[in-house]
Amino acid sequence: MSRRGKNYLASLEEFDRDTLYRPREGFELVKKMAKAKFDETVEVHMRLGIDPRQAEQQIRSAVVMPAGLGKEVTILFFAEGEATRIAEQAGADLIGDDEMIEKINGGFTDFDVAFAVPEMMRKIGRLGRVLGPRGLMPSPKGGTVVQEDDIERAIEETRSGRVEFRNDRTANLHVPIGKASFSVDDLLRNFNALMDEIRRRRPAAMKGVYIKKLVITSTMGPGVKLDPNVALAMEE
Repeated sequence: MSRRGKNYLASLEEFDRDTLYRPREGFELVKKMAKAKFDETVEVHMRLGIDPRQAEQQIRSAVVMPAGLGKEVTILFFAEGEATRIAEQAGADLIGDDEMIEKINGGFTDFDVAFAVPEMMRKIGRLGRVLGPRGLMPSPKGGTVVQEDDIERAIEETRSGRVEFRNDRTANLHVPIGKASFSVDDLLRNFNALMDEIRRRRPAAMKGVYIKKLVITSTMGPGVKLDPNVALAMEE
């Protein structure tokens, strides 16, 4: 049996898998059970009560994690003219010019987030087949298509811990919110920022239970269930 397997099974003895924990208790458990040799990412997973087939019920947004994400991100910015200069000065790692567009069309995706000014969307539309499945395609709904005077803010927020999220075809959301080395208080700050945005994005057209299941976990650890009602109320 692998070392990871032993740690995982040992962790299962440290909590009740059927209990719906309060957020603070849950994050204390997740930190305790993060036993890998690297700094594990802490993630939030939730099953929503939306109908993902309905466009008006899609959940797509972004949130800036107040305690950051504890990781370096590579930012690509599709720009031309003056926007290129602004993006470079603001700290973009890669510029999506014509040469980069062809490189991406060939399969290059070695970056974490992509932004674009509106004028570039006509050029990069064909990249959807490459970037779309990886969640990297710039989108107005996701806040990654920005005006020239918002370039600096967009890059600064991303460096500070901006996370874009959207539901998948099975109405699930998967969002990283920090590292296992974070304090419980910092994980809670990020979690509450996420839940505040999730609450604000509840579709007017949906009926019934909004969050059916809510689980937090670290990269190598087991999932800990949280009480969705307590989390939505942002109670610790």
